[in-house]
Amino acid sequence: MTAPVVREPGSTREACALLAADPWGTKVVSGGTALVLMMRQGLVAPQSLVALWRIPGLAGITRAGDVLRIGATTTLAEVAASPLVRSVAPSLAHACSVVGNPRIRNVATLGGNLAEADYASDPPAALASLGARCHATGPDGTREIPVRDLVTGFYETVLDHAELITHVDVPIAGPGRRATYLKYRTRSSEDRPCVGVAARLDADERGRVRELDVVVAAVAPTLHRVPAALDAAAGRAVDDALAGEVARSYAEAVEPLEDARGSAWYRRRMVEVLVRRAVQRFTAPEEVVRSA
Repeated sequence: MTAPVVREPGSTREACALLAADPWGTKVVSGGTALVLMMRQGLVAPQSLVALWRIPGLAGITRAGDVLRIGATTTLAEVAASPLVRSVAPSLAHACSVVGNPRIRNVATLGGNLAEADYASDPPAALASLGARCHATGPDGTREIPVRDLVTGFYETVLDHAELITHVDVPIAGPGRRATYLKYRTRSSEDRPCVGVAARLDADERGRVRELDVVVAAVAPTLHRVPAALDAAAGRAVDDALAGEVARSYAEAVEPLEDARGSAWYRRRMVEVLVRRAVQRFTAPEEVVRSA
C-alpha cells in the first residue's frame, strides 16, 4: 500500500478546501489513534491525510460565562486532568479518564473521538447527557450540532465530508446539577465499554427532578435515550423507586447488538443494572464520580 500524502493546512478554511477537493481519497487526522489503526488493518486506504496539528485555535479549555469550551484537538488526557473540567463537568473528566490507556489518552483528541463515531466510546455519552454541542465548520459556513444528534450509525455522523469539528461547548449549570458516568467492561481494564451509562440530574429547590437525562452507549450503533421515561420523572423525588422504573424502561426499549463484549441478552440486563445504579447515585447527599 502506498503511503498517503500528509497535508498540513494552516487554517480550518484551507483544511475544508482540501477535503472538498477530494471527497473520496482524503481523511482527516488529529490524534490518529483510530485512523492509523484502521489503515494498518487495511480497513481504509486514503490517498492523502489532512492533518490538523498546525491549525491555531483548535486546542484549549476555557470558560465563557455559563459555557465550558473545549477545542477539538484538545487531548482526552488534557480534558481528564483539567481542573476547570473537573470542577464544572466532572462526569466528562471521568469519561475521558477511562478511555483506553494513558498512551491513547495522551494522543487521542476530543474532536477526533466524536467524529470517529465509534459506538463503543466513553466521552460522547457524557457529553450528550450534559447537553453539549459541537461546532463544525465547512465550505458553507459554521453550524452547531447537539452531540446527542451527531452520530447516525456505525462510524457515521451528520458531518459533511468537508466539515470539521472546531470545538465543543458544554453548558455549565447551577448547584442543583449532578452528573455521573458508569463504564462496564467485560474483558480488560483498557477495553472499550460493554455498556456505558451517563446520567445527569437537574434538581429543584426541594431536591425533586426538574430534568433527568440518561444516555446509554456501546449497546447500539447510536446513543440511546428513552424520552418518555425521562419526561415521566419530572417533579418526582429521586429515590430507589424512580431509579428502578427508569432502568426497566431503558432495558425494555433498548435493542442491543452482539459482539465480543457481550450478547444482546447480557447487554439488556446490564443496561438495567447500570441505569439503576446511575440514578441511585443521585440519592446520596454528595455525588462522587468514580468507575463502576
